[in-house]
Amino acid sequence: MSSDVCLTLIVARSLRDELFDYLGKQRDLVPGFTASDAAGHGPDVRLQTSAEQVKGHADELMVHTILDAQEAGQLLERLRMAFAGSRIVYWITPVSEFGVIDFPNR
Repeated sequence: MSSDVCLTLIVARSLRDELFDYLGKQRDLVPGFTASDAAGHGPDVRLQTSAEQVKGHADELMVHTILDAQEAGQLLERLRMAFAGSRIVYWITPVSEFGVIDFPNR
């Protein structure tokens, strides 16, 4: 049975470059990641700019990475230290299967 999980991070878009650089340096835990823009809604979401206040949502970034469950815990501990106070939201979900569909060998 796989112990792979998907770690999802939600972070302010202003931290994009810093987070990408940081994750890129965690090669022992992070084999790669996918990121997309997100719009944060809810009573605990901080609208930091006047543009966000007008739009009614926070401009955020959603990052997904697939890794071993134990390694996800290790990465979260590192993130807690490196990004203390940055209000990164996260969740972990099990992954039943993970792979790559590629071109057939020629």
